[in-house]
Amino acid sequence: MDLQMETRTERSTKPLRIGVLGAARICPSALIEPARRSGEVRVTAIAARDRQRAAAFAEQHGISRVYDSYERVVSDPDVDAIYNPLPNGVHGYWSLAALRAGKDVLCEKPFCANEPEARRMVTAADRAGRVLMEAFHYFYHPLTQRWRDLLAAGAIGEPTRLRAQFRTSIPQHDVRYRVEHAGGALMDLGCYCVHATRWAFGEELQVQSATAQEGPPGIDVKMDVELVTASGKTAHLGCDMGLASGFEAALLVEGTTGVLRVENPFLAHLGHRLHVDGVVQVDEEVRGDPTYDYQLRAFVAAVRSRQAPATGGSDAVATMNVIDAAYAAAGLEPRQPTHPMTEGDCPG
Repeated sequence: MDLQMETRTERSTKPLRIGVLGAARICPSALIEPARRSGEVRVTAIAARDRQRAAAFAEQHGISRVYDSYERVVSDPDVDAIYNPLPNGVHGYWSLAALRAGKDVLCEKPFCANEPEARRMVTAADRAGRVLMEAFHYFYHPLTQRWRDLLAAGAIGEPTRLRAQFRTSIPQHDVRYRVEHAGGALMDLGCYCVHATRWAFGEELQVQSATAQEGPPGIDVKMDVELVTASGKTAHLGCDMGLASGFEAALLVEGTTGVLRVENPFLAHLGHRLHVDGVVQVDEEVRGDPTYDYQLRAFVAAVRSRQAPATGGSDAVATMNVIDAAYAAAGLEPRQPTHPMTEGDCPG
């Protein structure tokens, strides 16, 4: 067996060792539990701004190494990949550091602060020959594949109009209310709507108009966006993280011969419904594992095969381009990274 073949064999049989940046609330459901169920992944290291918090998290979840800085996780030679659930404004900074250290990266949504930063991340991943994947977990659940297949098969004819809504109450002390951390409803919730619309239409989107309800200066607590494609398809996207918003997640696609509706398309494992009234009649639940399990499997598969995942770099750039344009149309500044990146300023 030659060395190259041996390396590929080892990579396909050994568990993928993942280090975590920050003891984020999402980490158990998004990584720890899916890794435990997978058998293909071991979470081996963690760091947090508060080392005691990281140590408590590690003890609770069986993580063997606790570091006092993100740099040490990124540079650990026994870590193969990095999971980055840090605040939006430092997604780019620490993902770039990990890529430069030779790690594959699973980065939480939204990908980063803005489209130029996304392009720099993609360039770094290409240069390093590493996998860079945005954690749009909903996309990998069978529910998403099902509604995409129905649209592709002409179940409602040609899609012409779409409405996507995502709202849920987020406490005002949350980091998502801080402009210095690239917060906002469009970043946290609306990114799902933008992404799903792009995939439903199979075309890129142009922002026609946007209106925002501003909370703290520069922060959109609520955003509504009107979009159009080059072929004339139109979409309305709404997102709201205000305390009175309650919960709603929905996708409605109108076509020339029918309508497709998905109730809770973004958190399918918490309950959903798919309806089609058109060429075919559908009223069903698409059963499956938690969305995060599918996401982790997709990440592992991309790392093993060295193939770009569906929610990889070019996909993330296109989504961030729409988000930037929506902020500009709403009269708000596009989000900015907490630590602007240059070729030489990132650790790792």
